[in-house]
Amino acid sequence: MEELTSFFIHDIIDRDIAQGFSDRIHTRFPPEPNGYLHIGSAKAIFINYFTAQKYNGLFNLRYDDTNPVKEDDEYVKSIYEDLKWLGCEPNGGVYYGSDYFDKCYQFAVQLINQGDAYVCDLSAEEMRNYRGTLTEPGKESPYRNRSIQENLKLFEKMKNGEFEDGACTLRAKIDMSSPNINMRDPAIYRISHTKHHRQGDKWCIYPLYDFAHPIQDALEGITHSLCSLEFENHRPLYDWVINKIGFEHKPHQYEFARLNVTHTVMSKRYLRELVETGVVDGWDDPRMPTLCGLRRRGYTPSSIIEFVKKAGISKAFSIVDIGLLEHCVRDELNFNAQRRVAVIDPVKVVIDNYPEDKTEYFDFINNPNDENAGTRKLPFSKNIYIESADFKTEKEPKFFRLFPENEVRLMNCYIIKCTGYETDTDGKVTVIHATADLETGCKMPSDGRKIKGTIHWLSANNCTDAKIVKYDRLFTEENMTALPEGKSYGDYLNPDSVICFDNSKVEKSIENVTPDQKFQFVRNGYYCRDSKNQGELVFNSIVDLRDSKGK
Repeated sequence: MEELTSFFIHDIIDRDIAQGFSDRIHTRFPPEPNGYLHIGSAKAIFINYFTAQKYNGLFNLRYDDTNPVKEDDEYVKSIYEDLKWLGCEPNGGVYYGSDYFDKCYQFAVQLINQGDAYVCDLSAEEMRNYRGTLTEPGKESPYRNRSIQENLKLFEKMKNGEFEDGACTLRAKIDMSSPNINMRDPAIYRISHTKHHRQGDKWCIYPLYDFAHPIQDALEGITHSLCSLEFENHRPLYDWVINKIGFEHKPHQYEFARLNVTHTVMSKRYLRELVETGVVDGWDDPRMPTLCGLRRRGYTPSSIIEFVKKAGISKAFSIVDIGLLEHCVRDELNFNAQRRVAVIDPVKVVIDNYPEDKTEYFDFINNPNDENAGTRKLPFSKNIYIESADFKTEKEPKFFRLFPENEVRLMNCYIIKCTGYETDTDGKVTVIHATADLETGCKMPSDGRKIKGTIHWLSANNCTDAKIVKYDRLFTEENMTALPEGKSYGDYLNPDSVICFDNSKVEKSIENVTPDQKFQFVRNGYYCRDSKNQGELVFNSIVDLRDSKGK
């Protein structure tokens, strides 16, 4: 992977190495398998993967599957596929938090024996009331001073399924007056009679993330637990667990700011709601910020990694313009995408002075930025298609394309002049009539007249039908992280986020392409074949030729 200028976490690691903290750096990415990864996940993956690469260390994938309620093997598989697609496969191994359940249980018993944990019968609502506020200390649970033996027996009963969900929890005994609310005797085990996707019915109690995560890190030999900033206030609890259990190897947690992008939501809860309510057609809908959605849209792993690097890595909250992501893929495709012709919204043009049975071929460059890409030939005939937007029935200011009595250059071909047009009963133009200056070919007119407009075209006899789908941003609001009171994301859905053109025409040369091939449709933008509709020829828009949306 291309080198990235060091950021603040690397300064910390450099210091740790100098002080002899570790001779081998070991990081991990710990996704919860309750949804698909999104572009914010790409930042966390990149930071952990790149850091391990930079220091010739190890990088683990560990599924945080400690909550069986929302987890599914579908998400497990998709997460690994996304890592592979990004080029960030774990060289340290693939692990599951659930595989540590026996160890977590043993360590919980150890904490009880040390007097550092107790079984509490308070309900969830009572625990919140006892917890206190940011300005007021919490109150100790009436069950806090149970004997070690009583706690051991109760915890055993919890494990054996003798209590209903929510009847009690195991809590760490820390400090109910701590200014950090996370340290006010947090729950570390809860009861849930739910079948686990890997462990089956073996367990009916499950460790909470703040307890399980540091244990997993320590057992795997993680040196630097790199996570997003919302876990900063959880770090004292992370250290408390490590120290109370007495691990010889002590990993440390460091935080970075999450990736927030304009016109986008990152919450898995909201993304799941978009899927379940049918606003989008699945987690891989090309309008979604999920990695599978971006992949289906035509974004490349390298463009996403480049976006993460350009967005920067710090501890400061920020919202990155989605235009930067679009710029990264556009910049890449400009240099390596082959050019092809597609008429997205076609209207037929009849060249009245061109022979009915004649076909000529004209040269088109495959990629002007790649001298080795060569050229291809496109056929020209009496009947052609052009974009309907390239024709007006009347002359308009600053419109230099085709209208009655005006001339335009057909790209790499003849100059034509509009002589008339036909309409249907609704007034829609159905056929345009024109004559070609057959002396021009690819040359300038011999009489020196200047032709201001150039448009693309396809022979009606030598093209393929296709469906072309243009995608735009899913939300109209720039900052979806701070909506006005009383508003929800549904109030800002973009009604034009997807527009389908069912009768488009494309070159025959791309009727059998695969989804991994990207093209610039000249004068239109960048496109790829849709991976979900392989039975028909569908092309998804990746990005426009230039940023026309502004900030």
